[in-house]
Amino acid sequence: MQQSLITIAYIAASALFILSLGGLSQQETARRGNLYGILGMVIALIATAAGMQLGGLPVLAAALIPGLVIGAILASRVQMTSMPELVAILHSFVGLAAVLVGFATYLGPQPQMTASEHQLHIAEIFIGVCIGSVTFTGSVIAFLKLRGSIGGKPFMLPGRHLINIVMLLITVGLGVAFFMSPEPANGQWPLLIATIVTGILGVHFIMAIGGADMPVVVSMLNSYSGWAAAAAGFMLSNDLLIITGALVGSSGAILSYIMCKGMNRSFVSVMLGGFGTEGGTVSTAAAEHGEVHSIESAGAADLLQNARKIIIVPGYGLAVAQAQHSLAEVCKLLKDKGVDIKFAIHPVAGRLPGHMNVLLAEANIPYDIVFEMDEINDQFKDTDVAWVIGANDIVNPSALDDPGSPIAGMPVLHVWESRDVIVMKRSMASGYAGVDNPLFYKDNTLMLFGDAKKVVDEILTAMRS
Repeated sequence: MQQSLITIAYIAASALFILSLGGLSQQETARRGNLYGILGMVIALIATAAGMQLGGLPVLAAALIPGLVIGAILASRVQMTSMPELVAILHSFVGLAAVLVGFATYLGPQPQMTASEHQLHIAEIFIGVCIGSVTFTGSVIAFLKLRGSIGGKPFMLPGRHLINIVMLLITVGLGVAFFMSPEPANGQWPLLIATIVTGILGVHFIMAIGGADMPVVVSMLNSYSGWAAAAAGFMLSNDLLIITGALVGSSGAILSYIMCKGMNRSFVSVMLGGFGTEGGTVSTAAAEHGEVHSIESAGAADLLQNARKIIIVPGYGLAVAQAQHSLAEVCKLLKDKGVDIKFAIHPVAGRLPGHMNVLLAEANIPYDIVFEMDEINDQFKDTDVAWVIGANDIVNPSALDDPGSPIAGMPVLHVWESRDVIVMKRSMASGYAGVDNPLFYKDNTLMLFGDAKKVVDEILTAMRS
């Protein structure tokens, strides 16, 4: 009877996880999707605890309660700009858990199995540990890059592709040795060495990926962590963990594909690395592109108030400055004056998929005025003012005009087709891809320099007066 109830609880949790993913696909239903996911996880934890022997419950409580407290404190304190590195470090925990589960399963008591079942079990352990090791070390490096502890510039070793191939071949060879080891005392060494090799492989993979590809890396590691969790589910014979891991792994893979498509890059080219820097390079192309036209906050306020239609393009600079709440006040004043306001979101705006959507939702900006790039790109032609706040690469016309540009072919927002363009930036520095932006020198572009929060507050003050 108890096992039947646990099975029913697992089915309910799986259904809630599926509903959660469906809810997260739309801004309007994202909160509901989050609630579904939380409820599903609570049911999964209770069902797992119910299936344990009484002697194991204190151990579970000793691990679970501190984890809940630490997680709640960190999540409540994290800034929106720190969300990407938080997600990356959480992925590393999943990878590390898969490694530990693999070793514990292999070295612990072995259940009664047939020869073929044992061979399959051994393969599950090796694959799960290797995936977990790559996920763990890769996620740690991604966390350090996103945090700024390691520069965004790709680390390119000579013959790096050959090094990766050699490490993969060594891992396969260790897998064969592990598979042929009859006893844990013999097999633990190939498993341990394979863990170290794949850990180094994870470090090398992510170190070679430049800052411009970090949004794809985050979603890719999300997929890896899902497959690591699924592998742990196979090792533990836990159906819910297998289903949950498969959901996370497949959705992360799909998201990675969407992100790559948004950057006009293949998944393989991202993995090979070498594209993008940490940004911040000061442009020296003014003589080639023309003069820069600047504007002050008061002038920008007048231009915005006299417009009929405005499209706002948020970028990572908006998140860094925490200007979303002041921006929401500006939008409210403009809407009260009858101005048509919309937001345009590029798939790779920010450093995390959906970063800008969450940022705007935090400021209670209505969902119905927030549009994806494909939905709004053809509307710039009929727009009076395109207001770019802290974005750079996603509004770079060289992606369309310059076949030799590193971002050539990348879909971008056509803000330059508007009557006027206001670009808010701290300086003329390049974006995260390290590519100069000719938009800054166009005749209809007005550069508004300064911290986004300070400048938006000045615009708000000018409008109120």
